[in-house]
Amino acid sequence: MITIRDVRTIPGDSGFLIDDGKTSILYDSGFAFTGYSLADNVKKALGERKLDYIFLTHSHYDHVLGACYVMKYYPEAKVVAGEYAKRIFEKPSARAVMRELDRKFADKCGVGDYEDLIDSLRVDIPVLDGDIIKAGSMEFLAIALPGHTKCSYGFYLESEKLLLSSETLGVYVGERSIIPSFLIGYKTALDSINRALELDVERILIPHFGAVDGETLEYYLSNIRKSTVDTCRELASILKSGGTKEDALQFFKDKFYHGKVVEAYPIDAMELNTGIMIDLIKKELLS
Repeated sequence: MITIRDVRTIPGDSGFLIDDGKTSILYDSGFAFTGYSLADNVKKALGERKLDYIFLTHSHYDHVLGACYVMKYYPEAKVVAGEYAKRIFEKPSARAVMRELDRKFADKCGVGDYEDLIDSLRVDIPVLDGDIIKAGSMEFLAIALPGHTKCSYGFYLESEKLLLSSETLGVYVGERSIIPSFLIGYKTALDSINRALELDVERILIPHFGAVDGETLEYYLSNIRKSTVDTCRELASILKSGGTKEDALQFFKDKFYHGKVVEAYPIDAMELNTGIMIDLIKKELLS
């Protein structure tokens, strides 16, 4: 039986341990400044056993930088991510941006100096759409899910009807709220959502949230496309009727930026990402 443990340390982190008793996989790894704490949680969960794999959903700093610290504890763990993510990690300029964003959020959380291992970020097994990753007796299908980023991937374990999801499908925070999150294309995101909905799933592991099944899964699957389409139509309507980008941004904040979201989603990041989405809506729905 596969267990999924939450090994996160603070709101906004993303890291979950998948374990079938023989093979273990860390799915996303959170921030750099929480990296050692997350690694400690992994070690508590595994005891004397090793960590075998680290699967990364995409190249954003809040999902990948903790891997550098986890690998200090488990240097033999193999890092799996999209081939495009690998290329991003190899760019000094990209690592510099990640370092700056991580430091900024660490300051917000009251964290002072911490060891910088970001230049050790790596991918051992770069995957392309359709590749199979054999992790012990588990076989995952790598599924490209671009939309949130170009390098966004999900991983599907057909034998368990388990989907390791991507933020392209929307950021779920509970409270019956799914936040659209596409930074490279609205229609690209819809294509990825449609592809995910074709899978036979009984459980989904959602980044930043955790595993869902039963009624929650039914709600999520019924609303991930609807939330993206409805929200984008509402934003397009504001712009079409003469509203400004700032008006559209305020609508988005009023709709989504409250409750648990405020804890986990820095306001500057939310405004930046939403601004990108609004520009994409202008281009794809109004041009």
